[in-house]
Amino acid sequence: MIEDVPRRVAEQVRADFGLNISALEPVTHGADQHARLWLATTLDGGRYAVKLSGGGTAAGLVVTAYLADQGVPGIAAPLRTRDGGLAVDHDGCRLSVVPWVSDQRALDGPMTDAHWRAYGEVLAAVHAVPVTGELRRLLPAGGAAYPSIVASTRAVAERLRDPAGPLAAELAREWSAVADRMDVLVRGVERLAVDRRARLGPDVVCHGDPHLGNLLLGADGQVWLVDWDDAVLAPPECDLMFVVGGVLAFAPVSASAQEAALDGYGPVHIDRARLAWFLAVRALDDLSDWTRQALDPDAEATDRDRAARIVRGLVSDVGLVTLADMALRDLDRRS
Repeated sequence: MIEDVPRRVAEQVRADFGLNISALEPVTHGADQHARLWLATTLDGGRYAVKLSGGGTAAGLVVTAYLADQGVPGIAAPLRTRDGGLAVDHDGCRLSVVPWVSDQRALDGPMTDAHWRAYGEVLAAVHAVPVTGELRRLLPAGGAAYPSIVASTRAVAERLRDPAGPLAAELAREWSAVADRMDVLVRGVERLAVDRRARLGPDVVCHGDPHLGNLLLGADGQVWLVDWDDAVLAPPECDLMFVVGGVLAFAPVSASAQEAALDGYGPVHIDRARLAWFLAVRALDDLSDWTRQALDPDAEATDRDRAARIVRGLVSDVGLVTLADMALRDLDRRS
């Protein structure tokens, strides 16, 4: 039985997308606090991802529709509304529908060599599409928000100087233990921002967040790259950093997996300066954002604990803060 908000969503999906929904099952994994996602089953047995987005823009839907039209593999194209749109307004939020292509997230495995190669092939195909004028208008530049990210990192560090409560005290200790790495990251991001402008690579369409939680697995090595809300225009390193190292502390990319993904991607020169810069920007953004969530007094205890666990992973020996620190120090040694 569909209840209240889901019922109204189902009614609007029927009215605007022409789908008769018999069940809506909430999907709870994911880090977007401004979105709700359901697995919808229709009366004829079809399955769809129904998403209600309260933040960002519809750029991700425009990108995936364009990529699908260009024949890029591994892209689930959004359904069109009866009047040809990609989404409709629902109580001030964007309501969109995409075919449900798989139940199996790459994060949950098993990820075969064929899957890794297909992952690389999808990234290469995305990066190879022509950038239209519409995409240039819609998509932000990857990493362009680095000044506000650096400022936010400094603000959170200042807040942790006088922690209130045991969880805040623990986070303060975690930050203190990696203070030298944080200093390397902040200085590296600000310094390389100037160098990056002088050594810009090609601006291509990038997913912006292609970690294994946004990759779905199918049979015979098929993959789908989903959740394009963070799509940007940037050099390929913005996406390739998720292959070279893996970014997620709890899902490091092995040498053999990296080799398979890059084999699927094809010949590429990875600029170490750009790679280090994107790693560092992402590390600072993730660390400050998850720490703020862990410190939020209005959040549920389970959500605060989850955010704190992610912070611990970020500053661990295999975490993104460590990966970015190593990349910047290695870059300094080579220069």
